[in-house]
Amino acid sequence: PQPNRAARQAFFSLNRLYSMTNSSSSSLSEIPSDVQDLVEVFLSKNSTKISLQTLMKTGRGELLNRTYRDESFMYSNERVLMQVANFIRHEMPIRLAHRIHDLDQVPMMREMPSVQAVKSIYINSFLELIDQPVIRSPRDEEDFAKTLESLYENHSNVLIQMAQGAYELREAVRSGQLPDISETMEKGGDIDFDRMDECHSFLDRFYMSRIGIRVLAGQYLSLRSIPRTDYIGMICSCTSPYKVVQHAARDATLMCTRKYGYAPNVVIHGRLDLTFSYVPTHLHYILLELLKNAMRATVEQHDECKDSKILPVVSVIIADAPENEDIVIKVADEGGGIPRSQIDKIWSYLFTTADKHIQEDFIGRENSQDHTSESPLAGLGYGLPISRSYARYFGGDLNILSMEGFGTDAFVYLVRLGDSSEPCAV
Repeated sequence: PQPNRAARQAFFSLNRLYSMTNSSSSSLSEIPSDVQDLVEVFLSKNSTKISLQTLMKTGRGELLNRTYRDESFMYSNERVLMQVANFIRHEMPIRLAHRIHDLDQVPMMREMPSVQAVKSIYINSFLELIDQPVIRSPRDEEDFAKTLESLYENHSNVLIQMAQGAYELREAVRSGQLPDISETMEKGGDIDFDRMDECHSFLDRFYMSRIGIRVLAGQYLSLRSIPRTDYIGMICSCTSPYKVVQHAARDATLMCTRKYGYAPNVVIHGRLDLTFSYVPTHLHYILLELLKNAMRATVEQHDECKDSKILPVVSVIIADAPENEDIVIKVADEGGGIPRSQIDKIWSYLFTTADKHIQEDFIGRENSQDHTSESPLAGLGYGLPISRSYARYFGGDLNILSMEGFGTDAFVYLVRLGDSSEPCAV
């Protein structure tokens, strides 16, 4: 069948399906066959990996293919936007199809209402995008941008929704709603959430893919906005780790003070003059997570100190040299450290030390956004693993070393050349 006609038919099927899920007792059935057929088509296609350098060169117009170079009647920026828009039109449905398949197949989590809601968002975006015509003119590109911007906004709180799905899974296991797991518990077994390997692999793939989808769409939409000095879309060619640390420290201090009434000071050492090409919002997310964890641990370990002036400081060191492979940022605290037996749990999406009532309050808010200083100081169980995914997306990494009884050192590795391809999660 014609893809556009099939997509429209699928929309009607999907709307009928999800209109049946308004009551809390309803549950989503399988994906409609017409939608599934379309998903299968795109599952068979190869995804294209990108790198930071590729995004920058494309944004500067250095990688215009012959089709767009020959369109001399158009402004160069129009040609760039048309090429990027057509790439997204081709690439995004492939990535969404893989995530729809994953969301439909992952054991246990696929039954959770919030995960089903996310699947609905992904299916609607997939169908909307495959229904888009080829972009042949600036007017076509403008129409496509409006559609993509709407979809981008629809996905803005998916991270929170998936965290809620993990919360729902924990509660379903504890309340005996999952027969296989409940049987294990009845026999005296204890469910170790951080060892549910298949769910963790799924969440790793999902979040890494989500970063890629947000980067592709966000970069394109940023290229359409008013140009900013030193920026190519959402990439800053003069990203200052020092300034990003300062910004993240202010946000973390606000969050810590809101919770405890005071916060430890942050002292920054090393290459304060360093700049390099990176996405500042990604680096801010990583550093905010590390700093708020360090502040929380410091305050709770030294609860006899009620004054930030006598609390141990949180130390940040920025390291780089011309011959270095990576830029490295270390966040060190004296918050008592983590027992060696518990280290693996910090990378678990299904393990959290956050108070249950805090989780319920935050994930239950209307229009919760992914990355804001309104988030609770004690995490919802995904901050560190997603921070590691952000670091790894452009070829870096995040490692944690802890000395129980003293404190924890976190190391952020960022590839300085920006030529590492994204680890596409398929």
